[in-house]
Amino acid sequence: MSDFLKITRNAQILEIVLDRPKANAIDGPLSREMGRLFAEFRDDPALRVAILTGAGEKFFSAGWDLNAVAGGEEYLDDFGEGGFGGFPEMTNLLKPVICAVNGLAVGAGFEMLLRADLVIAAEHAQFMLPEVRIGMAPDVGTFMLPKLLPRQKALEILMTGRRFGAAELAALGLINEVVPADQLMERARALAGDLLRAAPLSLAAIKEAVHLTEKLSFEESYAALRSRTWPAFMKMLESADAQEGAKAFVEKREPVWKGR
Repeated sequence: MSDFLKITRNAQILEIVLDRPKANAIDGPLSREMGRLFAEFRDDPALRVAILTGAGEKFFSAGWDLNAVAGGEEYLDDFGEGGFGGFPEMTNLLKPVICAVNGLAVGAGFEMLLRADLVIAAEHAQFMLPEVRIGMAPDVGTFMLPKLLPRQKALEILMTGRRFGAAELAALGLINEVVPADQLMERARALAGDLLRAAPLSLAAIKEAVHLTEKLSFEESYAALRSRTWPAFMKMLESADAQEGAKAFVEKREPVWKGR
């Protein structure tokens, strides 16, 4: 495992700290290593939630390492199974990923958050897509922001390259919660604990359905569901956990999830 990734297994929670001085920037080798790590998380039945954060209080991630770019790394290079940052393109990762933003999220470091499942940010965190100021265009941001925001606001973020505060992005719905810096990881872990109360197969079914219905109408979504071709959703419906959830509700107790 890379020296730039600090890993802690906290029971069923995997905590990943990106620690690459000075700005937690990511190059191709590190991104591929992050992809391998998120694939291990995906495939480990003992792990249910991942939290990704940055070391220190200044940078979550400065995004793509421009030193690597100057050294010949290309925009459309191989950044690993899950794309840049390890998870954004890993559509078969059906477990929640929480990003805890501890400082500046710049360029691809900001774009990663658009593919996270939940985002908690420190009050001082700032976000920017400066690519237009260095002769480039964002990719994930260009794909995602017009789907998540009104067109004009999305284009403001994409085209101006200016910094946005955590409160601004929370007001736009891109961040779930803004907290004091000294409470960031405490809140992220509490949120992960909330997710652990949910049935793991239910969370997987939700992520699968969100992905598979992204381009479908309401009617098409229901038709696809009724075709019984969604593996995670069908596994949930046919699981012992589905019976356990109903039984626990009737018996007025907490369910005991088995993941099957």
